[in-house]
Amino acid sequence: MERKYPNLCSPIQLGNTIFRNRMFCAPTAHKAISPEGYALDPMIENFEIRAKGGAANITISEAIVHRKTGIRPAMGEAFTAGQFLEAEDIRAIPSLAATARAISRHGAVPSMELNHPGKRGVYTAPDGRKIHYGPSEGFLSDGITPIEEMPVEIIREIIQSYGRAAANLKRAGFGMLFIHGGHGWLLQQFFSPATNHRRDEYGGSLENRARFMLEVLDTVRKAVGPGFPLELRISADEDIPGGYKIDDAIELARLVENRIDLLHVSTGVHSEEPDERWQPDNFKPRGVNVHYAAEIKKHVSVPVATVGALNDPEMMEEIIATGKADVVAMARALIVDPELPNKVMSGRENEIIHCLRCFVCLNERFKTGISVCALNPQYSREHEALNFAPAAVSRHVLVAGGGPGGMEAALTAARRGHKVTLCEKSGQLGGAMLCERSSFKEDMIKDAAAMAKMCERAGVEIRLNTKVTAEYVKKEAPDVLLVAVGAVPFVPPIPGIDNSCVIMAEEMAKRSGEIGKRVVVLGGGQVGCEFALQLAMEGHEVTVVEMQDELAPDAGPRRVRPLLLKKLDEYGIATETGMRASRIANDGLYAVSNDGEEKFFPADTVLCAAGRKPLRDTVEELRDAAPMIRFFGDCVTAGRLLEATTNGYSAALDIE
Repeated sequence: MERKYPNLCSPIQLGNTIFRNRMFCAPTAHKAISPEGYALDPMIENFEIRAKGGAANITISEAIVHRKTGIRPAMGEAFTAGQFLEAEDIRAIPSLAATARAISRHGAVPSMELNHPGKRGVYTAPDGRKIHYGPSEGFLSDGITPIEEMPVEIIREIIQSYGRAAANLKRAGFGMLFIHGGHGWLLQQFFSPATNHRRDEYGGSLENRARFMLEVLDTVRKAVGPGFPLELRISADEDIPGGYKIDDAIELARLVENRIDLLHVSTGVHSEEPDERWQPDNFKPRGVNVHYAAEIKKHVSVPVATVGALNDPEMMEEIIATGKADVVAMARALIVDPELPNKVMSGRENEIIHCLRCFVCLNERFKTGISVCALNPQYSREHEALNFAPAAVSRHVLVAGGGPGGMEAALTAARRGHKVTLCEKSGQLGGAMLCERSSFKEDMIKDAAAMAKMCERAGVEIRLNTKVTAEYVKKEAPDVLLVAVGAVPFVPPIPGIDNSCVIMAEEMAKRSGEIGKRVVVLGGGQVGCEFALQLAMEGHEVTVVEMQDELAPDAGPRRVRPLLLKKLDEYGIATETGMRASRIANDGLYAVSNDGEEKFFPADTVLCAAGRKPLRDTVEELRDAAPMIRFFGDCVTAGRLLEATTNGYSAALDIE
């Protein structure tokens, strides 16, 4: 078979192991871990489904070495200290072996990330003191918590811990190991001139600052033997005051290249900043960090991997073909679509679901401890995917509404063997996903098209320009009716709301030519702020007016809201909170503050982003239209993409 992406799909040999393609799964975490640090079934299944999806390797994050100093404290409401894998204790080998076998049975090479957080870890001393050990004395980012210089005896203990963990992982069946030497963790802390001010053999010169990392690599190599693939991640540029730049990273690469089989080039450090470069957000272009790998690759002979918001096969093929890197690593891309490598290999790239970089996965994990994905309802429900069984009886299923929830329901029902008809009242599938015109949300449009393509391929009969009414249902006589008819914009009862200068947010893509220079956005939730940002990026003068006391309270608190607010400030967007709109004139908006003062906001266009209202009338009309009915998505409660896809998927599973 002639591959459309021959370089991306070609095998690569690392050490004595041949990997089936150049698409690697970068480290991702799952919190189904016992208090002892053993992998539980949901975690094992989570990584198995990605192995089945065709990636060449699957890297699990993370096994913490030297747990007495390496366990990080609680990180958010749902995180508890200690939720990291154990690899040093031989009692962990059975669960590690089960994990490795679940991955390797599908042809992928299982790999484990070995890491130590350094100054971010906590050691409880015999006297009860909580100690943070780092390369040198200092303070954590809070400016209060002290860091103590790590004693040499503990450095040596940690090095030996890496070796014990490596030996156990090889014994358990892992075919590769990933040593984390970047992102501001322990090994990078020692290499960084910003954090390492030691005066002994582990500080000072570049070679001394690299010593800890080199001794870890030598110890791990001794534990696993020659020919066993070792991957080392480094950050090419710390991007912090006093930190190292790419020239030092190149020197480090030269020092490590004869000790490893794959150099994984990332960038940046974990920090308090919302736009961390090691995990690119949707305001950054895809492949934003590739140039670092390309530059370092010029100076070493060891194969190089690149990482960072990669999922476009054309881009990834070009990266390999032009020699910028030998491997592309993906994390979030394989969460949203574990089948991405298989789709690339089989020429189904138009069915790839692209990560939106919405950070729903991150925010939900910190909120509830559960890993979820806005566009992959099987994420953290992998047992259903691995045991996906056809329905005992094939039913005639009618799906009303071709938005993301309706498409997910139709696709899942068709895959279970039901005869599915999907009706959409407009001329295109996608629903609310099609309202996005933001440059930083362009993947939403691609994903709507991919979902439609998958429905078509699964045998779903798609009927566009077809509104589902009670009479229509009676005529079709389905066994099951799944209703996902969505919502409509909420139109606030404000004098002048029907003025010609008013555009509803959902209409912005269609009416972009009507938008004037000065725009007032009525509604400062996440949607309103994102539309405001896009308009400002296009050169409009934008003001956001919000009746609550803060902007975007519905945006995720981790990465999403802080970054959005930062961008509003960067683009000079004026914001007014605590202001309730009172009337709209031809030349702007009037709003009243909490203390009763009226203020005028001049505008050529008023963009109304005041929320959405479920289509309850349609719900009531269809309530008794079929023997089995399920309502879900925005027609029940206007909410997030996550709820629409998850509930659509679940509704289809409920069909018996």
